[in-house]
Amino acid sequence: MMPEHSAGARSVATNQEGPYKNLEQVVRKHASTRFLRPIAAHTRVSFSAADNFVTEFYKKSGTGDSPRTVVLDSGCGTGESTLHIAKRYPNVPVIGIDKSAVRLCKAGNRRQLESATGNEEIPDNVFWVRAELLDFWNLALDEVRRGRWRIPYHALYYPNPWPKGNAATRRFHLHPIFPTLLALGDTIELRTNWEIYAREFTQAAGILKGNAFCEPFSPSEPETAFERKYKEARQQLWRVLVKK
Repeated sequence: MMPEHSAGARSVATNQEGPYKNLEQVVRKHASTRFLRPIAAHTRVSFSAADNFVTEFYKKSGTGDSPRTVVLDSGCGTGESTLHIAKRYPNVPVIGIDKSAVRLCKAGNRRQLESATGNEEIPDNVFWVRAELLDFWNLALDEVRRGRWRIPYHALYYPNPWPKGNAATRRFHLHPIFPTLLALGDTIELRTNWEIYAREFTQAAGILKGNAFCEPFSPSEPETAFERKYKEARQQLWRVLVKK
């Protein structure tokens, strides 16, 4: 990896010269199946807590009928992005999910709150939870298919790119979980600093859904620590939108 400018952010180092050569074959292989594995016990507990939060949120607002609208921030890290998303969806519960307790313990700190919300109170529609993403998505899809949840927006900001070619099938769009991910929400927004990842994700989503586009973007207000670091390092960022 080579350092990028003075901010210390590093660009993605890869042995790939372009999109993964077997992408379409891999995506179509997973298209007709659903990735199922035993759900981690702690994720079942975490999902139950998230579901209870959603239920109580709508009870307080007096609109508890199904389907309940829920927004997901998957791989939220320290939770800063969840606060920004919650500001855009003030009347909807926003669930920030990450597998790292260390990262989540930093969620809702004073700097985050002042930057994202302008005050020191965690918004009522924010809930952070520690869980395995793949398991959480499977449980969430069950709720969607039962007509209990509707997910209009699903954020997937700066996922691990697994940049080496021999690790490509660990990327979300080349993993058996991908059809589940696409079935979850009305709109998925992926952000990344690696153009190949963005273009692969767009191509994979297009194969299964046919409504995805990729574009370079420069956030006026960074929403994650990674995004801030990359912007300060003047790296080109990429955004993919996938819509039903």
